[in-house]
Amino acid sequence: MKIPRDVDYKKIKKLLKKLNYLEIKQVGSHVRFENTDLKHRITIPKHNPIKLGTLNNILNDLTKNNNLNKEEILNIIKSL
Repeated sequence: MKIPRDVDYKKIKKLLKKLNYLEIKQVGSHVRFENTDLKHRITIPKHNPIKLGTLNNILNDLTKNNNLNKEEILNIIKSL
């Protein structure tokens, strides 16, 4: 499945909330989220849209730590 090019910060924030991540801090245009159950932290840029390479790295990080594959995460993003 192709990675969409129009994913913005708001969609990623909704995705992370759906995956039980909480916003813990913001420095400049970057926001840190944490899932205390998984002991995983991820930093997301507040950009519209998020660059394709950055989005790919975010998706890879989430697949590694949430036992989901990329297609499942992309389907969640599409449903938002």
